[in-house]
Amino acid sequence: MDFSDVATPDIRKPIVVAAMQDMGNIGSIVIHFINKNFNTLPFRYVTACYPNYVIDKGGYIEFQQERWEYRYGKDIIVFGGGLGQPQTNEELYKLCQDVIDIAKKYSVQLIYTVGAFRTERDLEKKPKTMVTTTSEALTEQIKNLGLETTPSSSLITGFNGLILGFAKINNLQAIGLYAEINDPQIPQYRSAKSVLQLLEKLTYQKFKDLDELDVMGEAVDNEIERLKKSGDI
Repeated sequence: MDFSDVATPDIRKPIVVAAMQDMGNIGSIVIHFINKNFNTLPFRYVTACYPNYVIDKGGYIEFQQERWEYRYGKDIIVFGGGLGQPQTNEELYKLCQDVIDIAKKYSVQLIYTVGAFRTERDLEKKPKTMVTTTSEALTEQIKNLGLETTPSSSLITGFNGLILGFAKINNLQAIGLYAEINDPQIPQYRSAKSVLQLLEKLTYQKFKDLDELDVMGEAVDNEIERLKKSGDI
């Protein structure tokens, strides 16, 4: 895994939003939306080792390294998105620590990560986002805002969970926002919108064009319905 700087942002004490591809693709959808909304600029790249698989495109294969970006805007650093996550624990730990090191370099006070919370509840196109944090004191502050915390003890795997652990052992505060999903195999645009709406409340950032995610969610629903009628699924 290689790290390369392409710029040095002139920012101090920003927030960090860091997430990678996960169930329902929520992490990548949210990161892409924030970057697009704030016209963020890249300042650091992470290039992974070659993966332990190839992608069959139907008669030919692709075999390429994944690359993830650190980007910045006014009072914000955004990391992740794109495709995939590190393939080994060693790479995952190294990447999480790099995010922590960047946060410390720019005197970040709070790290946010986002992801999915799988549920059997009928979401009725209105998924909720729940919160967990790196300390009981921070969770009490969240509850005092009237926000819902994750309901029970569970494992949060991958980057979108482990980054909270690395923040905790490095004495940084961090908050995880996890939106309900039913099907982890399809992009969950409404769940991503739920996350972004909660991020607005917590960070006082304002996102434009959130309704675009409803349109994308409806397009996914229509395609699934079409495939069901045709007997393809």
